[in-house]
Amino acid sequence: MREAAEQSGVSVATLRRWVKLGLVPLENGHWTPAAVAQARVVARMRERGHSLESIAEAATAGRLAFGFAADQVGGEGDRVTIEEAAAESGLEPALIERIMVLLGTPADRTRELTRDDLSALRHCATVLEAGFPLVALLQLVRVYAQAMRRVADAEVRLFHLYVHEPLIQGGRAELEIAEEMGKLAAGILPLAGPVFDYMHRRYLRYSVEQDVVGHMESAAESEGASAATGRVSLTICFIDLTGFTRFTEEAGDEEALDRIERFVEAVELTLPREATIVKAIGDELMVVSPDPARLTSWAVGFLTLFTERPRPRVGIHYGSAVYRDGDYFGGDVNLAHRVVNRAIGGEVLVTNRVASSIEGAGYLETEAIGAVALKGFPEPTPLFSVRSPA
Repeated sequence: MREAAEQSGVSVATLRRWVKLGLVPLENGHWTPAAVAQARVVARMRERGHSLESIAEAATAGRLAFGFAADQVGGEGDRVTIEEAAAESGLEPALIERIMVLLGTPADRTRELTRDDLSALRHCATVLEAGFPLVALLQLVRVYAQAMRRVADAEVRLFHLYVHEPLIQGGRAELEIAEEMGKLAAGILPLAGPVFDYMHRRYLRYSVEQDVVGHMESAAESEGASAATGRVSLTICFIDLTGFTRFTEEAGDEEALDRIERFVEAVELTLPREATIVKAIGDELMVVSPDPARLTSWAVGFLTLFTERPRPRVGIHYGSAVYRDGDYFGGDVNLAHRVVNRAIGGEVLVTNRVASSIEGAGYLETEAIGAVALKGFPEPTPLFSVRSPA
């Protein structure tokens, strides 16, 4: 009981009361790792203001059993002060605080670090000592944090939907659910590291190849000022589903979500090798590529895959953008977004420079629709509709 109290961070008397209320079930009167994990979850819920009655209902239903899976990740371990971390890593305290905030640590808690935090900070210091610029490192940390937060969220949500909920619906006992989930997590989590390492090396190799090709093809435009200011020349494409809000109201959320998943999967399966999906926002995707002609050709062919509403539409522009935190920003990005908003379902609209890149291509034809006023741009923008001659 004393060990359980230490590990859950509450008093022995509190644990006895929780056991008596049925918040923490014991196995034949004995404390098990699953019971301790559930006690920690109850303690966290009490800190967040949940009543004992609501926690008891959740515990009876087995909804607190997920806490046992968290044990497989490991605890936070011993604490170190930010001054100790600075002395051991060689980083300034202010820089450590900045890195920790980027990693998602609330600003008022950055002065208490774990040994794991310190190990990561040592790696950051080694990267800086090797000559990597600080401004680039901070952006990279932010991108890593955002990507891994999304990965972790997906892991937990999918585990909950496809493992935890079926166990609850099956009427299994609380500790049985906790132990079952713990065993599964123990078998799966050790595989995450090798898979992440493989995927990182795979995409890093691919991105290096694409970067080399991009520099060769746009050397005249991207040398000098582009490198100094963080700007890159590229093709910017937005693609979304027309009338998607109305379709959702008519068909329902589940059908609408299914359409989005099929739409995104179709883009992923057919996109040219050199093109990259930057982000997805609802039913809209942003894609970039070094090759405007190939991306436009893909877009024309892609739209033929969809004959039912909501149909996709595409807007493409070639220009320059500021690269920051894994995303692209600037006036040319905004222009491409305005272009797609002027397209109708099943239509590819492009700007002047993209249309010039496909002049003479027998597999595509363009039709000038005139200079169009786009919101946020003082001068009308010439736009062209692109389609297949067949």
